[in-house]
Amino acid sequence: MNALLKHRLTWPVLALVLLLLLNQLFRADFLAVRVQDGHLFGSLIDILRNGAPTILIALGMTLVIASRGIDLSVGAVAAISGAVSCTYIYNSPDPSSFRTAAVAVVIAVAVGLALGLWNGFLVSVVGIQPIIATLVLMTAGRGLAQLVTDGQIISVSNDSYQAIGAGFFLGLPISILIAAVAFGVAGLLTRRTALGTLIEAVGINPVASRLAGLNARNITWTVYVFSGLCAAVAGLMISSNVTAADANNAGLYIEMDAILAVVIGGTSLAGGRYSLVGTLVGALIIQTLTTTVYTLGIPPEVTLVFKALVVIIVCLLQSSKARALLGRRRRPVTEQSEVKVSI
Repeated sequence: MNALLKHRLTWPVLALVLLLLLNQLFRADFLAVRVQDGHLFGSLIDILRNGAPTILIALGMTLVIASRGIDLSVGAVAAISGAVSCTYIYNSPDPSSFRTAAVAVVIAVAVGLALGLWNGFLVSVVGIQPIIATLVLMTAGRGLAQLVTDGQIISVSNDSYQAIGAGFFLGLPISILIAAVAFGVAGLLTRRTALGTLIEAVGINPVASRLAGLNARNITWTVYVFSGLCAAVAGLMISSNVTAADANNAGLYIEMDAILAVVIGGTSLAGGRYSLVGTLVGALIIQTLTTTVYTLGIPPEVTLVFKALVVIIVCLLQSSKARALLGRRRRPVTEQSEVKVSI
């Protein structure tokens, strides 16, 4: 029992279950999943679909943090990705064709990879601190997205493009399938090959790993490129879901949700050991919190405070030091009662 309580995933999973049960108390059909026109619908499906961009970005953020870094630019990269793709479709001579949508997706992914390369270059080659290097793109990125869209919300009408964020395949939303494939590929590459161990080694001690013969520079570069790729695909999901590019609001603060998801999942911000499954649970908690806010009718101005309180509670429950302090406070009370009984 003690081993189960000490496991880093126990408290996040318990928090997720409690949130789902809380929503079920207020809505009797919250956990129900129905089939309509061959597609799955329900609150649980909505949580997975709406949480897919956060899951993707948190996936890339996990590997970056495991390498002792941070990527604050993912929200801006997502905005640029959506802006580039929608602008291309809007200006295309055939804006409704599949070919146009495919080219737009390729361009957006290429831009995301290039921005990831840029972040990796600043961190691994130039040697700038990750928080500063990515803060540059976080600040300038939305300006670049605004330049691409000329400060306007670019609306498009392309069924193939819309399917990325709002379409279905085999009864499931395509965005969920994309996130699942990305999660599976990342899990295979990091847990079935030496890549995951190398990332952990760089995160634990980059100097020692370099002296041991590891190419820490290339590993660091790789995780930032992967983070840029995840952010670009997430940006495609966000823009295609509303068939528009809003450079000012798309992916706004999603980097904070991603970092929270990683931390809730048990990955240390100091680098080293990480948990992809924990990140998935953390991202689902963040999205379920948002759904809970709407279910309970919490005023919008209190939403962020409510989310912060839940996150703090989960993190405290995960902390071994917090549990140890709580245990120390209980012991004196027990000892005093035993002394009184003996007297």
